Amino acid sequence: MPETTAAPELKRVMGPGLLLLFIVGDILGTGIYALTGNVANEVGGVVWLPFLTAFVVATITVFSYLELVTKYPRAAGAALYTHKAFGIRFLTYMVTFTVMASGITSASTAARAFAANFGEAFELDLAGGIGITVVALGFIVAVAVINVRGVSESVKTNVVLTVVELSGLLIIIFIGMWALGFGTGDFSRVVEIDTGDRSVFTGVVAGTALAFFAMVGFEDSVNMAEECKHPTRIFPKVLLGGLCITALIYVLVSITSVALVPPDLLGEGETPLLRVVEAGAPAFPLGIFAFITMFAVANTALINMLMASRLLYGISHEGVVPAALGKVHRTRRTPYVAIAFTSLLAVGLITFVGEIPELGGTTALLLLMVFTIVNVVVLVLRRDHVDHNHFRAPTVLPVIGASSCLFLVSPLVDRPGTQYRIAGVLLGIGALLWVATRLLARYGGMTHRTSAPAEPPVD
Repeated sequence: MPETTAAPELKRVMGPGLLLLFIVGDILGTGIYALTGNVANEVGGVVWLPFLTAFVVATITVFSYLELVTKYPRAAGAALYTHKAFGIRFLTYMVTFTVMASGITSASTAARAFAANFGEAFELDLAGGIGITVVALGFIVAVAVINVRGVSESVKTNVVLTVVELSGLLIIIFIGMWALGFGTGDFSRVVEIDTGDRSVFTGVVAGTALAFFAMVGFEDSVNMAEECKHPTRIFPKVLLGGLCITALIYVLVSITSVALVPPDLLGEGETPLLRVVEAGAPAFPLGIFAFITMFAVANTALINMLMASRLLYGISHEGVVPAALGKVHRTRRTPYVAIAFTSLLAVGLITFVGEIPELGGTTALLLLMVFTIVNVVVLVLRRDHVDHNHFRAPTVLPVIGASSCLFLVSPLVDRPGTQYRIAGVLLGIGALLWVATRLLARYGGMTHRTSAPAEPPVD
């Protein structure tokens, strides 16, 4: 009999340092750079409060993710956990598609933001939208090439971009400290609440729903479990540490922003932090900060596209999507088919769908749906025992997490209807793809793996 060659596994290249940079880099980016002004429109001077509230909600959900990723250290993330809990292939598929859609939507938004900042940095006239679309499409192709090259190249690129985007936020914080020392900022504004004709609670909740987009990204790290060294050991402290670091940066940036620029002016346009630099440090070269912003949003796109492809790779082993999406390149050891598929979806979003605030809000909406399910799943899977030690979340946290995420998804939140419509269209496409996949499997000879592969080694 001829020898059967085992399919190559993903390469374990990420230690605690790279994982921390990956998490911080994934959370930082488009949200804080582009949406600070929009949050100010919701709550006035207390811009930091929605970011802090979003951090609390995210942290509660993180505990559920930590229990699941240390219990099942594999690449498929929320989709794998849902499949193990309920065994309903359609539900598993829709969770997969929702997570993938949120990542690709976020990456597409970042790509358009990259293109807009590219035009500003190089003083190009990209008005009319066509120029921005062309630059954004070229950028997504470049991201796909980096991802095909390998996770090591992708993560190293992420490290460079994370340092760049972090430096931009540190510049904002330093400018705030400078203004505080010389009395040029009005820090009394940071406690002023202006929610218009709405109640304070409604305004803060609406701001939190928007600010939550800036906190997402932590969930992507669980899809890197098969490419991490000693995942059950390093994930809890690294993930919680990364989330706390980004929350501190967000609060400091928010306070600085509103102290230097009145909330009504901060909420105008799509470059709020550029206004902060201009107000607090007029001598600072604004072109340099435009470049920093450009690379910051580039990092968001890179990581989201990286995660979307790993998600499809992982779930292909559960027989929910075609097995071809789990193919790994024999020399680069990357899921090249999944990378091509997700990149094509991003091309469609960039070409035909939405503006930055709409897609950013839709990303948060889709992920809040997933987080609600994950918080329920962690309780269901308590009955499933594994043969290695893992993190265990206090039972009350998943209950609070599911309730808070479900509330932020509901129409009780003052969320624009456009976001619900975009999410509905995306999920509808996902359902249609499910039907098409089943029909192809039945009549076209498409095959799936009937069982999951053996669990990767854990420590």
